[in-house]
Amino acid sequence: MVEVHLYGKLRRFTDNLDPSRDSIILVPHKPNDTIRDIIRRIGIPLEEVGSNLFLNGEYSPLERKVEDNDRLGIFPDDMQMIIV
Repeated sequence: MVEVHLYGKLRRFTDNLDPSRDSIILVPHKPNDTIRDIIRRIGIPLEEVGSNLFLNGEYSPLERKVEDNDRLGIFPDDMQMIIV
């Protein structure tokens, strides 16, 4: 399983909309999964996903491979970090 933490407006894809609690969804892992594959499997439109994706705490691109027991944090397009 991949433990996916959703933030902001993406929280609606879990059963928890309470901003004071974590919004986590467990997604079954498949061989050669990428972050993009996990996002699609959840049903999140890619245009709603921002560039702030964190796999096991590391800033990551959509094409990065995901392994079983990984932790993935996904932020929406309206919650972007400013990198200067």
